[in-house]
Amino acid sequence: MTEAKRHHPLTMVWKLWKLAKFSFVIAMYLFVIKFGSDSTFLKYGRIAFFLFVGVAVLVILFQWLTHKYKLDDASFHLYEGVFTKSVRTIPFAKIQNVNRHTTLFHRLFNMTSIRFETGLTGEEAAVEFEVISLAEADNIEKHVASPVTGGPMIAQDGETAAESHAEAVKTRRTVHFKPTRKDIVRASFTSLSFLLLIPLLGSAYSKIDQFFHVKQEAKGLLSILMNSWWIAAILIVVLAVVSVAFGIVRTFVKYGKYEISSDPDRIYITKGLVDETVFSISKQRVQAVEITQSVLKRLLGLAEVKLTSAGGLGDGEDKLEISSLYPFLPVQRAYEMISEMLPAYEVTREMNRLPRKSLWVRMLRPSWVWILTTAALFYFKPRLLGFEQTWWVLSGVLLIWIFVSRWLDYANTRYVLKDNFIQFQTGSLTTALFVSKREKIIEVNVTRSLFQKWLGLASVGTMNRAKPVRRAGIDDAPAELAESFVKWYMGRRKEVKME
Repeated sequence: MTEAKRHHPLTMVWKLWKLAKFSFVIAMYLFVIKFGSDSTFLKYGRIAFFLFVGVAVLVILFQWLTHKYKLDDASFHLYEGVFTKSVRTIPFAKIQNVNRHTTLFHRLFNMTSIRFETGLTGEEAAVEFEVISLAEADNIEKHVASPVTGGPMIAQDGETAAESHAEAVKTRRTVHFKPTRKDIVRASFTSLSFLLLIPLLGSAYSKIDQFFHVKQEAKGLLSILMNSWWIAAILIVVLAVVSVAFGIVRTFVKYGKYEISSDPDRIYITKGLVDETVFSISKQRVQAVEITQSVLKRLLGLAEVKLTSAGGLGDGEDKLEISSLYPFLPVQRAYEMISEMLPAYEVTREMNRLPRKSLWVRMLRPSWVWILTTAALFYFKPRLLGFEQTWWVLSGVLLIWIFVSRWLDYANTRYVLKDNFIQFQTGSLTTALFVSKREKIIEVNVTRSLFQKWLGLASVGTMNRAKPVRRAGIDDAPAELAESFVKWYMGRRKEVKME
């Protein structure tokens, strides 16, 4: 067991930096924009601001002094609390994923942050080191992955051992995908990131106008553009070029250093050119695989592969993105990568369609969205260009769209039970192919309405461990599938191993 130790001193600097970013706008308003104001509200507001910052700085200092951690052969031990002391023990066996995030701040000091996600719930379900040296992070990750019994974890040559371990791990990895320049350009257009420039400019203008009141100047500039078509045309061309360039640069910063690799035990996803994130997940912890395609991606032959894990998949903005292998993979390559990285998973392209009667059930099923919307339109009777019957035209368009989306969902729905695997494909405009193993499914359900019983149909569903739990299934499937589905799941008893 190691001795209890404090977090790195730079953790205080990191928290002070976050405090400064949080307080910047308030400080600008109180001390710059309203500098000459003698308002009583602003006077006490400035005092309250100083008190808040002072207390926050003291809390950061005391947290660093009192928060400690140590590792033994099987668990993390976290000592926390300024006034009320607490000890958390997190067994290594509960660690599902490891997530590293290296911002520009960390790069300046040759540091990183590392987060060990567990399958537990609650805010304290993860073990996080916000600022930690690269050698210490490698050493802890090595110890968690393969704890060594007896003796301390970190010896005098701990940094050398950690570096040699990291190099040995990298040499064992197989790189499955790195985006080329062509992939980056295609991703920038597929993600429509070039369209983000206009709302960003609009947001920046509204914020500037709040402080400096530039609306009159903007109106004058707009009138000049309206009176000169050639200046407006040049501006539109320049804006289009800048938007495309912005989209490509933004995509390059986000995906330019993307890498998907694996070793015999884990899958690694590296992303980010400035702020680098390294996410790793044990292959044994993968609960399911999902392949999604939007309309645009289907036209371009692209797909996104997502992994479902029992542990959390990151934090904040990266939470949804980090489980994705790569959002713009060629379809064929996506299927090949699943087989390469997860040999225990099988994805088949040949799947069963729903019977024709399933389409009639979907078409005849009442739509409460259409009913309520039509009632509201009938009550308010909005007019468009003076047309009095606008309400029933809008109602008819909505009804047609509902029928079209239901037909697309029926046409795209597929299913297959194969050995110990199950596959569901659902969706209308965006399709999702869900693949899981029987041993990873914790619950199944079969439901039948009176109408479904009459036509010999049923709805089947599965549940996998995740945060939140991952549910999948199809509606209006043949009753024969429901019967074989339950029998298929009963075979799980021979496969599940208790920890």
